Amino acid sequence: MNRENVILIGMPGSGKSTCGVIAAKVLLKNFFDTDLLLQGLERSRLQDLIDTKGTDYFYEAEEKAILSLNIEATVIATGGSVIYSDKAMQHLRTLGKVIYLHTEYETMLGRINDLTTRGIVVKQGSTLRDMYDERLPLYQKYADAVVVCDGNTVEDTVAEIVRIVEG
Repeated sequence: MNRENVILIGMPGSGKSTCGVIAAKVLLKNFFDTDLLLQGLERSRLQDLIDTKGTDYFYEAEEKAILSLNIEATVIATGGSVIYSDKAMQHLRTLGKVIYLHTEYETMLGRINDLTTRGIVVKQGSTLRDMYDERLPLYQKYADAVVVCDGNTVEDTVAEIVRIVEG
């Protein structure tokens, strides 16, 4: 059995968690969501963490959570802001193949409807569009492969992830 991990990065609403669970089943791997790890370590919902302790604290806590990962044979769904930490991304790259689930801005907007509770890190004074434009080159920088998800069903995206991993 292939012990390598598959790491999914991408914008909020790109399908990292949804497609990751299904891809894990198809690839006979475990599934792990780093947002859930962070919530467990901090004993707080992501949005509450952002609201009470701020974005800088959130980024530090997220980096610490990622650096604690030592798993194999797992599909790992990361938080959308993980790409702000070069240290975290370098660690993830040692764990496996990084696949960027790309969505256009409009697709992302259409998929995220619970903005106030979802735990999306948008810096003070920035818009969602600013966040999108700022993160885009970072996702591209760290990706070993890219899946364009616009117009895809969950099954389409999963099939593409599997093709990349098994290819």
